[in-house]
Amino acid sequence: MSDKTMSADEAVARLESGMTLGIGGWGSRRKPMALVRALLRTDVTDLTVVSYGGPDVGLLAAAGRIRELVTAFTTLDSIPLEPHYRAARESGAFELTEVDEAMFMWGLHAAANRLPFLPVRAGIGSDVMRVNPGLRTVTSPYEDGETFVAMPALRLDAALVHMNRADRAGNGQYLGPDPYFDDLFCEAADTAYVSCEQLVDHLGTAAPGKEAAPQTLLLNRSSVTGVVEAPNGAHFTSCAPDYVRDEPFQKLYATTPYERFAERFLAGDEQAYQSAVRTWHKEGR
Repeated sequence: MSDKTMSADEAVARLESGMTLGIGGWGSRRKPMALVRALLRTDVTDLTVVSYGGPDVGLLAAAGRIRELVTAFTTLDSIPLEPHYRAARESGAFELTEVDEAMFMWGLHAAANRLPFLPVRAGIGSDVMRVNPGLRTVTSPYEDGETFVAMPALRLDAALVHMNRADRAGNGQYLGPDPYFDDLFCEAADTAYVSCEQLVDHLGTAAPGKEAAPQTLLLNRSSVTGVVEAPNGAHFTSCAPDYVRDEPFQKLYATTPYERFAERFLAGDEQAYQSAVRTWHKEGR
């Protein structure tokens, strides 16, 4: 099996302006933030971003990198609406396609299975068809004759996700309470880059002597292009059970103008970011 390990900068160097980029995680939970920060250090722009949005969307929106956003929500969880996303959206900085959470999931399923669309009940009877006039319905060809939303495939040029553990071949393991559809993001993409808290030789254990459940082995190497070891790489979002969300730092992010936040925390590489965060905490905020 080939060794797919690379640095975060090497991973994002493969991305190009104009791509459709899927970003895994959910809200402010297990987001591939080290990869997003690496992306911000490039000149890649004009992206169509597909995400159950959190600070990944907020940062890219504030930096002017998004042309279109496809999402079911954009939240910081403990802060209901991502403020940098809201500011960019209110200024008309990008186009928005907003769909039901289940529609989003089935769009990923369709892409993962290389289908043009999948019929879903989600969205029927809501305003989703009104705010997305490009959506179509389809009628069952069987006796029931039921009408469904024809959710188009969310095909991705590339995907970024974060795992608790991964091996060099690209197999990935989550150890928290939820997979967050990260496997679908990888399968729906032409290329997928996985950052992880720890690179391990064997994914059968969560810790020395402690067996991990087989179902936690979420990502198959066949759908992964590159693996990046990035300890604390989901910060400031949570990565259970390795760490909880950094709520004080998230509050700082949410209440600080992007330019000032970027100058203090995003001006250098990932090591500089992590050091700046530790300094901020040590100084008593």
